[in-house]
Amino acid sequence: MDEHESLSHSRWECKCHVVFIPKCRRKTLYVQLRQHPGEVFRKLAEQRESRVEEGHLLPNHVHMLISIPPKYAVSQVVGFIKGKSAIHLARVYGEHRRNFTGQSFWARGYFVSTVGRDEEVIRNYIRNQEQEDERLEQMNLWR
Repeated sequence: MDEHESLSHSRWECKCHVVFIPKCRRKTLYVQLRQHPGEVFRKLAEQRESRVEEGHLLPNHVHMLISIPPKYAVSQVVGFIKGKSAIHLARVYGEHRRNFTGQSFWARGYFVSTVGRDEEVIRNYIRNQEQEDERLEQMNLWR
């Protein structure tokens, strides 16, 4: 975890925890496409010299631990990934469903938090988020 990336005149370690959701938290459509966006996100991140370190796609949101060089703003990289992935999903899978266009797949905003020295905690959180969501749903059934 103490690896530092380097550019021509700097050494850096900039990692962010990013969360974003599909528009209206669409579950049925998203569950069907769940296997496909992971590889698309990785390829798009590489185009911006970034790297998806850890990721998990849940039925209604996406968690990513992404390493972004300091020469790019987080908003540039996340906007690029969301925009291009929506276009890709609309082109590849859009014929099968109505109301599935690239412009309206992802909701407008996102959550971002810098990781710092808590990288392993964030990695575990991303890996175990689905089980935690299921546990909380089960607890809410008894209310």
